[in-house]
Amino acid sequence: MAELDLNLIPYLVALEDMRNVSRAAERLGVSQPRVSTALGRLREYFNDPLFVRTSRGMEPTPRALALIPAAREALARIEKGMLESQDFDPATTTQTFSLALSDVGEIVFLPRLLQLFAERAPHANLRSVSLPPAHVERGLESGDIDLAVGYFPDLSGNNFFQQRLFTHRFICLMRSDHPLAGAQLTLEQFIALGHAVVRAEGRSQEVLEQYLEKKRIRRRAVLETPHFMSLPFILARTDLIATVPHAIGFAYVSEHASITLVEPPLPLPRFDLRQHWHRKFHNDPRASWLRSVVAELFNDAKDEWPK
Repeated sequence: MAELDLNLIPYLVALEDMRNVSRAAERLGVSQPRVSTALGRLREYFNDPLFVRTSRGMEPTPRALALIPAAREALARIEKGMLESQDFDPATTTQTFSLALSDVGEIVFLPRLLQLFAERAPHANLRSVSLPPAHVERGLESGDIDLAVGYFPDLSGNNFFQQRLFTHRFICLMRSDHPLAGAQLTLEQFIALGHAVVRAEGRSQEVLEQYLEKKRIRRRAVLETPHFMSLPFILARTDLIATVPHAIGFAYVSEHASITLVEPPLPLPRFDLRQHWHRKFHNDPRASWLRSVVAELFNDAKDEWPK
């Protein structure tokens, strides 16, 4: 089998269909001498003339007639299994799409994604996972995670693609009847206040902490917590202040009348939110559709959070 050139199989089928070397060459889009050469190699391998000239043209030998069905089946399998384009129809798919999101990311991305899925992929499902950075990298590589959306600065190697979506900033939260609510917060007040500090698995808070450390601004962390979700209830009952990504701040204020927003007293850094994927799935139709949906919903033009 190692001595058989599988590139000769189409020549065998074309000769059987056309019963003429010139017409077989025309069908294959090659020269007539090339077809004659291929036929010679086939004859040598199978030790049989395969096609002989008769008054009705080139007629297959019994050996050729025995080979043709297997040759046709081989070509059909190659065409179906290797050459046929991969189609993906979001309207009919029942697959589950997995996204790596922080809890902030869930608030920013999931509501609008679910709305779009209900319209365009009504039978599909979404799964949100929150993992340490090393696990996100392995999940994208294995395909367990389709997309990492948010702030993932570690996903910058050659095996990963990324696309910027929009820019995030920080804002402060406190209870609505706080003594400093409604006033322009000064740096001295910011430092003197007790702070609720989130130490979450998401990397965005690191941007804030590194900035404060670089500026040698030390605040009193009265509370440290790994969760954003408890902040509205904590702030509503204390004089603490929290500095959070602005999307989560506006989302909380819209749902909790007991807390309010305050602009920070210093120019805190901004950070880009991006979508990341592994190069293995760059050309996969299913993954491409998901990325196009995320890019359509989340960009500078459609940023729904106030500037």
